[in-house]
Amino acid sequence: MKAIAAVDKNWAIGNKGALLVSIPADHKFFKNETIGRTVILGRKTLETFPGAKPLPGRRNIILSRNPDYKVQGADIAHAKEELFKMLEGTDTDDVYVIGGASVYKELLSYCDKAVITKIDHSYEADAYFPDLDSMDEWVLTGESEEQTYFDIEYRFLRYEKK
Repeated sequence: MKAIAAVDKNWAIGNKGALLVSIPADHKFFKNETIGRTVILGRKTLETFPGAKPLPGRRNIILSRNPDYKVQGADIAHAKEELFKMLEGTDTDDVYVIGGASVYKELLSYCDKAVITKIDHSYEADAYFPDLDSMDEWVLTGESEEQTYFDIEYRFLRYEKK
């Protein structure tokens, strides 16, 4: 599996249920990475999407502990065991963990790659992605040239687990 996220200098990913910043090239990058693949996300993350609807063109698996939770156009997993059963027969290279913070924390140990948009700014935040740079088992294996969107500088990074 892969994790994919946009983070700031402090590995923050969100504040008050919203992304820190909207960068069109990052959204396009995310779509190109995940289209036609499986995405795993938490209920709270789904509720931040337009109309609280699953992402089109992808298999959406929503993690929710609520046994009565249902979403049209998505599969619901209530536990990791149920999630991994759903993923049987799926190429794990085509599975992306897309958030939020608790889902990243719970599933990062099962990921072997991470695709990160690193924004060169610090935002006010209350949700974070694990700091891969401080984790010995993760190594930076790829980095784009610096990109700019108005006054926001960012890079696309690739990490792999050793």
